[in-house]
Amino acid sequence: MGNWTAETRERIALLTFHRAPDNQMDLASLDELAGHLEDISKRTGEVSVVLLKSSVDGIFIKHADLDILRRAAAGTLSPADAGTWPRTLALLESLPQPVVAAIDGQAWGGGLETALAATLRVASVRSHFSQPEIRNGLIPGGGGTQRLPRLIGSGPAADLILTGRTIGSEEALRLGILNAVLPTEDFDRHAMEWAALVARNPAPALFAAKRALLDGRPLPLTDGLALEADLFRQVIPLSAFAPTAAA
Repeated sequence: MGNWTAETRERIALLTFHRAPDNQMDLASLDELAGHLEDISKRTGEVSVVLLKSSVDGIFIKHADLDILRRAAAGTLSPADAGTWPRTLALLESLPQPVVAAIDGQAWGGGLETALAATLRVASVRSHFSQPEIRNGLIPGGGGTQRLPRLIGSGPAADLILTGRTIGSEEALRLGILNAVLPTEDFDRHAMEWAALVARNPAPALFAAKRALLDGRPLPLTDGLALEADLFRQVIPLSAFAPTAAA
């Protein structure tokens, strides 16, 4: 039995993590998640959005399994194992479909870094976030120093990373980490309804828009505009403005 379950509802693929008691992310679970993502990436005809969630009460992903850190400190973590986390999060980030991280509770360290690799993030009122690595003499190792400043700016990201402080959902929303704060009660239903607002849009446009946002991010403006124009030309024959659609 794995630690992830996968199901599809109305063009939304739900990936649910359950590794009781506290949803620490181990290497086997990362490999399992990567397998689900690879499968979903081939199902663009039936899946428009991915919803990443937990079924452990009050915890999204607590943090990386501490055994990974102990092995890394002892020098016994192989290069292949050390690359599991960045490979899986890169796959999550680059998936054709937009990914919504639905966070109900704790998302610290690798849990927050997993959410940062998603396209969009929603959380319950009770959720809390931290990059606490600095307090243990470490730095984020799953992309936190790179994705967080790109999302919220270098100053706010430096504050969170260099202090290791914990913030709640409302501050995370103000900083731009979250796209929405949803009620804690019946959170899964609210998260599904929020994701459905994205999933109801035409899939080719969703995939092209995500690619423009993601691939254009590191480009100079002129190159990004060229990428956008190329993607626009690809989707307009499939849009409501195409002659066949109008007919």
